[in-house]
Amino acid sequence: MGYLTTDKKKITAKTFLEMKEAGEKITMLTAYDYTTAGIIDAAGIDSILIGDSASNVMAGNADTIPITVDQMIYHARSVARACNHCLVLCDMPFGSYQISREDGVRNAIRMMKESGVDALKMEGGIEIADTVKAIVDAGIPVMGHLGLTPQSIHKFGGYGLRAKEEAEAAKLLADAKALDEAGVFGITLEKVPAKLAAEVTRSVKAATIGIGAGNGTDGQVLVYADALGMTQGFKPKFLRHFANVNQEMTKGVQDYIKCVKDVSFPNENESY
Repeated sequence: MGYLTTDKKKITAKTFLEMKEAGEKITMLTAYDYTTAGIIDAAGIDSILIGDSASNVMAGNADTIPITVDQMIYHARSVARACNHCLVLCDMPFGSYQISREDGVRNAIRMMKESGVDALKMEGGIEIADTVKAIVDAGIPVMGHLGLTPQSIHKFGGYGLRAKEEAEAAKLLADAKALDEAGVFGITLEKVPAKLAAEVTRSVKAATIGIGAGNGTDGQVLVYADALGMTQGFKPKFLRHFANVNQEMTKGVQDYIKCVKDVSFPNENESY
């Protein structure tokens, strides 16, 4: 692909809006490394999110709070190198945009320059709308994130359903409209009632991506390790296992151990 040419097969933020308009559902999974991202992209996914869930999935932290801008850039750069087709979206981590608008724009520009991703995602509503607009005005596509926002987990006191009550539901709808006006191309809706998510979807121009928000959104996202059955002991209502990679990997490792122990690996054909 030459300078200033366009690969029409590449999905962009504009594609998300076109898919919403056409009524085509948008697919998204997380990934945090080159090998996994390459498999997911080649399978035909519309978007890969380098979520700050890397803090949990890759580093074993209890929540997303500890992960840094440098660590997110490392994971995002690895994923971006593997993807030829899908839109590559990266979370801005906790502390990278909450301090000030200028700090948010500075970190957003740095993350785009050093990672090679296509867009960034930010948690929050009206409170960060000015920062979102400034980042969009700087030429960076932004996706919002409302409902259960893991960076605010200590404020919420848990990972329960959000916006069940009328006041919080009204606030979420107002937040969505504020983000829409700020220029986001998409809004993730996490763990909110399906009826509310559908209402938000009808009320905004941005494409909505649900996780635990019913099927009235414009698309869906899951953490790949959860969707593919790698994680154990985590099975919220919204999660479906589409494979059992944990079981297959366990079988493979056990077979490898057996073959090394009984000296059937490597065999004559596998030796120089």
